[in-house]
Amino acid sequence: MDYSQDAKQIVKAVGGKENIQSVAHCATRLRFVLNDEAKVDEKAIDAIEVAKGTFSTNGQYQIIIGAGTVNMVCDEILKILGNQVNESSDNQPQKQEGHYVQRAVKLLSDIFVPIIPAIVAGGLLMGLYNVLSAPFFGDGQSIMTMYPQLSGIASMLNTFSNAPFTFLPVLIGFSATKKFGGNPFLGAAMGMIMVHPDLLNAYSLGTGAEIPAWNLFGLAIPAVGYQGTVLPILLVSFILATIEKKLHKVTPSWLDNLTTPLLSIMVTAFLTFLFVGPAMRTLGDWMSMGISWIYNTLGFVGGAIFGGFYAPIVITGMHHSFIAIETQLIADAATTGGSFIFVTASMSNVAQGAAVLAVLLLTQNEKIKSLCSASGISALLGITEPAMFGVNLKLRYPFIAACIGSACGSAWIAFTKTLAQSLGAAGIPGFISVLPSHYLDFVIGLVISMVVAFAFTIILGKRQLAKEAVETTQDNQEVIEIAENIENDATVALPLSGEVKEISESSDGVFAAKTMGDGILVIPSDGKVYAPDDCRIEFVFPTKHAIGLTTTQGIAMLIHCGIDTVQLEGKPFVTHVEQGDMVKKGTLMLEFDIDEIKKSGYSIETPVLVTNLPADKKLEMLVKGDNQYGCEAIKITE
Repeated sequence: MDYSQDAKQIVKAVGGKENIQSVAHCATRLRFVLNDEAKVDEKAIDAIEVAKGTFSTNGQYQIIIGAGTVNMVCDEILKILGNQVNESSDNQPQKQEGHYVQRAVKLLSDIFVPIIPAIVAGGLLMGLYNVLSAPFFGDGQSIMTMYPQLSGIASMLNTFSNAPFTFLPVLIGFSATKKFGGNPFLGAAMGMIMVHPDLLNAYSLGTGAEIPAWNLFGLAIPAVGYQGTVLPILLVSFILATIEKKLHKVTPSWLDNLTTPLLSIMVTAFLTFLFVGPAMRTLGDWMSMGISWIYNTLGFVGGAIFGGFYAPIVITGMHHSFIAIETQLIADAATTGGSFIFVTASMSNVAQGAAVLAVLLLTQNEKIKSLCSASGISALLGITEPAMFGVNLKLRYPFIAACIGSACGSAWIAFTKTLAQSLGAAGIPGFISVLPSHYLDFVIGLVISMVVAFAFTIILGKRQLAKEAVETTQDNQEVIEIAENIENDATVALPLSGEVKEISESSDGVFAAKTMGDGILVIPSDGKVYAPDDCRIEFVFPTKHAIGLTTTQGIAMLIHCGIDTVQLEGKPFVTHVEQGDMVKKGTLMLEFDIDEIKKSGYSIETPVLVTNLPADKKLEMLVKGDNQYGCEAIKITE
């Protein structure tokens, strides 16, 4: 598809090219660093078809686009911006917004987000290997032992899956050094040094293997690798980038390309094996064991607390800081047992998805319906941003319900001590990342999360609708002055969103002939009817499909929802006003289920008529085509 027009609209809506400092994207979101967020036109962004929601955090203005589309939209935006900005703004001065914790979270996010695909690929491959090697069958037999011809494939999968974790320092070294402003290839080289085959493999520590050592002027330096570690390479990358940048400043240009890489690598490597590496390895081990101890000690209560607060943590962006911890937990699975963060994220994601699907059943808004169907399925598969920011947070009650569902599912996961052995898609497909012996526990947790979230969304949603109805009724009691005759140049707003046509285009001959009055015809896009002006409700038809009212300007109107829908006896309709109510402009008066009317075989055409138009006056249509409720639609002229 061509996203060039969407890209132009987005650039314009965020304040134009001159307001954009940098732009990049993650799996689902465009991430802008803007010079002035006050210039952003939120309404314009909401009107863009590909935009599913927006929010601002940690100095970034983020627009949710969706997986598979965001990269193409970002490419089109970069084409528009040309050389004005780079896709990555690592070497550009940026506004340091937020306190130091927020900046640290953003730093970790920027380092780990680019390498997630490699880690996820390794994790999913590990899951496939587990499926082949797990003792599913009687007598402890696995698929591999039952079909020895598959042992070669299983062995290859095991090698493929281990690679990203074995050489993790190389991936992190590249990404972190780039973020710190150094040469990323020097960072990768430093990561290679830390996992060199001549070193004792880090996974061999504690197995009784003899630890080799270098003798440096009588000082024995353990020659041990850093496979699967996170913290050491993070600090090493910072040291490397710092040394490199300082050397660039003091080294003559003719000597810079020769000595700066040499000295940067050599000094950093010595510091790594002498001090930094051993200290950070110990700190990482303590951190992993400490977090696992806390989680295991608190049991299902700890699981419920973490699960309930996981989605709010995602809103702040602090969940990106978990990547470093989670990678360490999984890399050290022999000691920690695996990661509880991944399985908790899975519970939270499916709960968000289930809440959105519940909203799909509750809402009559066609735009929200279309967003719910796509984002709900996406959330169940592990991508929650469109669901969370596009639907749940806007409506609030689904978000609360999803947090409750996540807490319940996570409590079960903690109770059964279900842990992830690898990373993957944190949703329904996440079962492949846990041990086969916990497949059933994981699935039960998913079901608990989804059922609870769905049920609470329905309950809270109906309470919200009832509350809105009560508030509407209370608002309706305000006394409004009604003119006896139609005032000159009186206007009324469009009472419902949809396509506006001439009343003569109605499929009903009576309405088309203007027998009941002149007016307009609306093909509604959602099933909500609002007061077109401050008015008095003259009648609500017993079958709820039609409302009569008189505006403060003296215009008597009939809003007739659908053609021949009187036959439905009020089933698809919900009224929020009664005869005699005094209603303010924009008050929700009536709701109806468009799909139910269509399924029953009736037209959803909605005539909006002026029933007291004098012979010396005429009705003028002010809008045609697709329009939102609230815009001026009818004017009475001489």
